[in-house]
Amino acid sequence: MRFLVSSYSTFFFFTKSPASFSNSLKNAIFSRGMSSSVSAMDCNSSCILVLSGKSAAEDKIAEALKNTNALKLGDESELSILLASESEKPFKAGDGFGIESFMKSLSTDRFGRLLLWSPRLPSTQDVVSQNFCEIPNGAVCVADVQYKGRGRSKNVWESPKGCLLFSFTLQMEDGRVVPLIQYVVSLAVTEAIKDVCDKNGLPYVDVRIKWPNDLYLNGLKVGGILCTSTYKSKKFNVSAGIGLNIDNEKPTTCLNAVLRELSSTTYRFRREEILAAFFNKFEKFNDLFINQGFQSLEELYYKTWLHSGQRVIVQEKSDDQVVENVVTVQGLTSAGYLLAIGDDNQMCELHPDGNSFDFFKGLVRQKLH
Repeated sequence: MRFLVSSYSTFFFFTKSPASFSNSLKNAIFSRGMSSSVSAMDCNSSCILVLSGKSAAEDKIAEALKNTNALKLGDESELSILLASESEKPFKAGDGFGIESFMKSLSTDRFGRLLLWSPRLPSTQDVVSQNFCEIPNGAVCVADVQYKGRGRSKNVWESPKGCLLFSFTLQMEDGRVVPLIQYVVSLAVTEAIKDVCDKNGLPYVDVRIKWPNDLYLNGLKVGGILCTSTYKSKKFNVSAGIGLNIDNEKPTTCLNAVLRELSSTTYRFRREEILAAFFNKFEKFNDLFINQGFQSLEELYYKTWLHSGQRVIVQEKSDDQVVENVVTVQGLTSAGYLLAIGDDNQMCELHPDGNSFDFFKGLVRQKLH
C-alpha cells in the first residue's frame, strides 16, 4: 500500500505539467525557463553519493553500505558510492554541501546522523524511499542540484544551486496521525530558521506556513514539503522531502535576498546550518507529537500559518447543483483537514477537490455533527 500524505510543489523550473497548470499561475511564483546547464545534467546519467556519519556507529553503517553496494537510484542512472572519510576527496573544498559543518552543528540522537550527499541527483525523495530498508531511521539525503524532483500530480521539478534539497526517513505506528507529520515538518523548518536568526543576532526572516505544505516569505513561495508513506510490518515507513530557497533569488525569492533587505550584516544563511537546526528542532517536535499528539504543537503552528480567520469559498452539492458559500477557517481537524465555521455557525471540515493546483480553490465542505 502506498499513498501520498501531502504534495510538494517546489521548485524552480517547471518542466512537465497538466494543461491546466498555465491557468493557475499567480504572483509569478514559478518560471517556465530552463537553463541549459541544468537541463544538460539530465543527459549525464552518472551520480555520486558521499556517505558520512555523526559517530563511529554511523560511519560503520556507511562503510557497510558502500562495501555491499546496497543503495540504488531506481532509474537507469549509474551510482558511485564514496565515503567522506576517504583520503581522496571527490570535490574541492568549498564545493557542494559542507558535511563537517553540518555534523558539527547537529545535536540529535536519531535524525540526520547518517548523511547521504550528492552534487546532483534525480530526486532525494526517490533515494530515501527506494532504499528505506537499507538505511537507518532518520537518515538524510541531500543534493546540491535535483533534476527530477517529485511534485504534486506527478509534476517534475528542476532545482538550481542555492536550494536546500533533502529527504529523510522516519517510522510511525499510528496511521491516523501519519497525515499530520507534514505539519510537524513544516513547523520545524520555520522554527529552525528562527533559531539560526537568534543564534547569529539576525532580524527574523519570517517564513510562514501555507496549508497544507508550502512555505511562504513576503507573499512568495520559498519552499515546500512532500511526505509519502508505505505500510510494512505493521509500521508506516515515511519519506519526508523538503525544498527551501536559501541562496537562489530566481524565479521567486530566497532567504538571503530577504535578509539583505532587513540587515546590512555580511552573514548569509547556509544550507548546512539550517539543515542541522531543522533536525535539532524536528527531533524535539516529533517526540512531542508522538507522545502527546499534535495538540502539543497546535498553538505554535497556528502562530506560524497564514490562515487563522481566513475567509474562503467552499463548494457543496444541493439538488444536483454546486453551491458556493463562504466560511471562516478556525484551525485543523483531528484528521489534518481545515476546520471552519459557516455564517450559519455550522462547523465543517474542508477538503481540497483534488483537481485544482491551488489547494484553496474548490474546497469541498463536509459538515461536522
